[in-house]
Amino acid sequence: MEKKMKIGFTLGDINGVGPEVLVKALSDHRILQYCTPVIYGSNKILAYYKKVAGTEHFKYASCDAIENANPKIINVINTIHEDIELTPGIENETGARCAFDSLEAAANDLIAGKVDAVVTAPINKHNMQRVGFQFNGHTEYFDYKAGNNGNLMMLMNDQMRIALATHHVPLKDVPGILSEEFILKKIDLLHRSLVEDFAVMRPVIAVLGLNPHAGDNGLLGSDEAEVIIPAIQKAQDKKMLVVGPLAADGLFGSGNYKQYDGILAMYHDQGLVGFKALSFNSGTNFTAGLPFVRTSPDHGTAYDIAGKGIADGGSMLQALYTAIDVIRNRERYHTERENRLIPTPLRSEK
Repeated sequence: MEKKMKIGFTLGDINGVGPEVLVKALSDHRILQYCTPVIYGSNKILAYYKKVAGTEHFKYASCDAIENANPKIINVINTIHEDIELTPGIENETGARCAFDSLEAAANDLIAGKVDAVVTAPINKHNMQRVGFQFNGHTEYFDYKAGNNGNLMMLMNDQMRIALATHHVPLKDVPGILSEEFILKKIDLLHRSLVEDFAVMRPVIAVLGLNPHAGDNGLLGSDEAEVIIPAIQKAQDKKMLVVGPLAADGLFGSGNYKQYDGILAMYHDQGLVGFKALSFNSGTNFTAGLPFVRTSPDHGTAYDIAGKGIADGGSMLQALYTAIDVIRNRERYHTERENRLIPTPLRSEK
């Protein structure tokens, strides 16, 4: 019988839409057939947003430690003091502190192997700085927790997977970060993730250019010729199926993105403008390259609709499904590797 996995959830900024979309996503009790949900947060906060969301089917119980999680119900480990004041739609230190406390508790259990994955609710990156969060986002935070061995931010839905060579950095700094070695490493991370995390045995990867029209043969920039194309060629030498550099506008506008198992964009908005225009509120953010599984919805705190009961839980639900799929695919991949047949020479017939 397949072991039932434990999935941890953070609350994110408690004054944003994170708690509401989490309540909505977990309100279907059939989820308990696939995993044991563990929320690192607060009974008080969840009770408030359960009322806001109008989800009577969302039922949960307190749990003092992850080891004692009840597989038949949603568990809540209280990491936040019950006397906090909720102010939906307001950016403040309380929202940041609660988000950080929830994140730290979930991450620690993830690293200790006590949960199989963590699904993170949205945070306000700028607001988090005031409580000692010294990272540009969840991706950098989890990379640090894993030992800074390299990561890849990936957004996905049923039609595409888009990875970012650089993510939370100013646009003016991107050209200085990109190098042949750097891009090759990102291509390798994407290729490995497609194989191990998504069970695509011979993935086809598209690499986008940096400049308009992918440099137009050097007329609009030399980055493609100097660093991107050499990186692609080295990936091809390693038997990876990689094409490019391609122009982002043509790829998304023509619908040709559907032809590839993965796409590597050079910077944040190059990849995510196209992705979110085509799939807002139905995508998942996945951090590839980590020894553990972390996903999140593809949207932010959305203070403007927080506390109004109108936030969509679809992306949070997709983040949960993605986490479950990745866990299963990784287990299957490593099991097959361990049990693979190794050819040995036949003894010569006498």
